[in-house]
Amino acid sequence: MKAFVVEKYGQDGLRAADIPQPTVGEQDVLVEVSAASVNPLDKMVRNGDFRRLLKYRHPFVLGHDVAGVVTRVGSAVTDFTVGDEVYARPRDLRIGTFAEYIAINQDDVALKPASLTLSEAAAVPLVALAAWQILVEQAHVQPGQDVLVHAGAGGLGSTVIQLAKHLGARVATTAAGADADRVRGLGADIVVDYQKQDFADVLSGYDLVLDSLGGENLTKSLTVLKPGGLAVGVTGPPDAAFAGQVDAPMFMGPVMALLSRKVRKQAKDLGVRYSFFFMRADGTQLRELAALYDAGRLRSVIDRTFPFDQTLDALAYVEQGRAHGKVVISMR
Repeated sequence: MKAFVVEKYGQDGLRAADIPQPTVGEQDVLVEVSAASVNPLDKMVRNGDFRRLLKYRHPFVLGHDVAGVVTRVGSAVTDFTVGDEVYARPRDLRIGTFAEYIAINQDDVALKPASLTLSEAAAVPLVALAAWQILVEQAHVQPGQDVLVHAGAGGLGSTVIQLAKHLGARVATTAAGADADRVRGLGADIVVDYQKQDFADVLSGYDLVLDSLGGENLTKSLTVLKPGGLAVGVTGPPDAAFAGQVDAPMFMGPVMALLSRKVRKQAKDLGVRYSFFFMRADGTQLRELAALYDAGRLRSVIDRTFPFDQTLDALAYVEQGRAHGKVVISMR
């Protein structure tokens, strides 16, 4: 089958290749890929940012989001049959959606939302799971709480805005002025044009901030929280809990804690909290999210679609920060 594989870590490490179809285990479904989508995580894995924690063996197929059709099921699979249209974010160390086929553990898979096309469904899994796990599991967002979402026009931000509004929160976001109407249409109550205003000068008293930019932006995000508020970082720095999540060797816990020591101290001094977030695969949550898409509570936000043979161009487009929503790779 055709696939895009990481031969070595680095910006030039990804290439097209012909490789064997994946082996299907007893708990797996084999999915013929109809569409995949690009996430910043693809760049990070390609570049080896998590090489000490996620031990991929080269060459490996890249890609974390998929929608397609089940063509074979393992002997222990009970919930899926050949012909099912599904979507998934495969678990770490078993990624590989930039390919014609992928074998996925059944626990990571769900029937795609009936209201979405396969291309629209491919844009959903990672960002929707991340939004759910941050807002529902980690922050326990309640009606009436105030949530700040940075980069609201992006793939993750656009989904978090929608889910936060569904949960009853008041939502502020940062975005370019040209994207203001777009993010308001997703549910943002307040839009701060980062090209003209410093969000830290105009916002305060927030229960939750989702930061996808890191660095100084994360530091300033701590200052807009109310006492006891939570800042969640998706680009780092990682904390000790992350090492446990990916089953890293015991010595990596203190290492991760050291990396985030500065920001955690800044948070403590301000009377607020900081937590790193790294999403996990979960087919059960995808089923719950599918119901929200079918009910019209959430919608898939796509910026642009690339054909499969232009996968490298699709990654470059996302890396350049040009995407407003998700970038989809279509096999058709």
